[in-house]
Amino acid sequence: MTQNAEHVLDHFELFRGPEYQQMLANKKTLFENPHDPAEVERIREWAKTPEYREKNFAREALTVNPAKACQPLGAVFVAVGFEGTLPFVHGSQGCVAYYRSHLSRHFKEPSSCVSSSMTEDAAVFGGLNNMIDGLANTYSMYKPKMIAVSTTCMAEVIGDDLNAFIKTAKEKGSVPAEYDVPFAHTPAFVGSHVTGYDNALKGIIEHFWDGKAGTAPKLERRPNEKINFIGGFDGYTVGNIREIKRIFELMGIEYTILADNSDVFDTPTDGEFRMYDGGTTLEDAANAIHAKATISMQQYCTEKTLPFIGGHGQEVVAFNHPIGVGATDEFLMTLSRIAGKPIAKALEQERGRLLDAMADSSAHIHGKKFAIYGDPDLCYGLAAFLLELGAEPTHVLATNGNKAWAEKMQGLFASSPFGQNCHAYPGKDLWHMRSLLFTEPVDFLIGNTYGKYLERDTGTPLIRIGFPVFDRHHHHRYPVWGYQGGMNVLVKILDKIFDEIDRNTNVPAKTDYSFDIIR
Repeated sequence: MTQNAEHVLDHFELFRGPEYQQMLANKKTLFENPHDPAEVERIREWAKTPEYREKNFAREALTVNPAKACQPLGAVFVAVGFEGTLPFVHGSQGCVAYYRSHLSRHFKEPSSCVSSSMTEDAAVFGGLNNMIDGLANTYSMYKPKMIAVSTTCMAEVIGDDLNAFIKTAKEKGSVPAEYDVPFAHTPAFVGSHVTGYDNALKGIIEHFWDGKAGTAPKLERRPNEKINFIGGFDGYTVGNIREIKRIFELMGIEYTILADNSDVFDTPTDGEFRMYDGGTTLEDAANAIHAKATISMQQYCTEKTLPFIGGHGQEVVAFNHPIGVGATDEFLMTLSRIAGKPIAKALEQERGRLLDAMADSSAHIHGKKFAIYGDPDLCYGLAAFLLELGAEPTHVLATNGNKAWAEKMQGLFASSPFGQNCHAYPGKDLWHMRSLLFTEPVDFLIGNTYGKYLERDTGTPLIRIGFPVFDRHHHHRYPVWGYQGGMNVLVKILDKIFDEIDRNTNVPAKTDYSFDIIR
């Protein structure tokens, strides 16, 4: 074989060697039931047509590559945002391995989570014994300050009752009776990671505010001047949460970040392993009931949580992943109104700098067409920013978006002359997006790593913004919220535009008349 100890080839070159090429050709011929190449090519071309698009959009019983994950992923994301908290997923080990790997591949950090290790016998007889043993093992081995429980498909299909199971486990001595074990039912076969985030966060807040599942009296609200902040499920949580803290501190506002996982997904390499790092303290989670208001940066991540908080006497406000000038203006003016504090001069200067940068680069972005996919709030925030830039967010697709989201998107499009030919697609997947890109081409695609297959297939350049981003490193460390975040998004978009200009004008003596030094 072409591999040897003296000259080790990586996979980029190894599988191009003649031995591997012959092996792969034999595999295709003997085991993959190949079809006539001409027929394959004919169908490939037909799948790019308006006729196929019509059939594609008419399908109902099949989803192909949805741009979403399942509920427990969002629940795990929430849990690690609290001090010393270990997520405990009542389900199989394989499910938990997926959540851990998904988060660690995006953030390039270890992602701690345990499971009740349900197998076939638990699927038949129920998972109570798994819960009893699992909580005991988790408590004794990893010594968390809190264990946050969620569920997978298996536990939900057989109807396991988390409240009853946790009470029984405490009676059996798995954990002390007063120990904090909040829970949420997060069936993976409905909703998405956004729904799971909402359910889990509500479950934790409800645990502290409404009497710890019956083991303590409900808290009595004593209003103070603090403001609670909820970031939502966010692949940029490290950069975004730190940016939000900076904004609060610039304006002199007392605050509590609920589910602050910015540190656990960005631990330093200094010789110390941190299974738990940072996070909202359990005391702050309980005392958050006294805040004068709670702000959610993502409406569709907190559809249950905010009404629950509002029912406890607080003002609640939701935004849609604010990116750029207008959305940040609205966020800061709302923050200023609630807190009774003026917007910091430093932030006003940052606003001016972003406007200056947008003006400097408007000629390169104006009129460009974009397709966007991702979570509902992210899609809205990106589309709003593109409209500010004079671009056209032609196709905006959210697999976990609903009709109300689509109506809100269409309202956004109607508010700008650049949105007149733009459309929102709720509940659609990336195979639908493929048809859109072939039949109504755009200049650029914005989405997560999975869009690289659309880029290869349709030739539409991909700008990686969203979750997950596996094939590029450290994007999550830079904010996309606020004026600073808008600058980061602007630069990312411009870099791709200029890369494409260079790529299409670099043939000497043929196209390099536009291969310019100055853009």
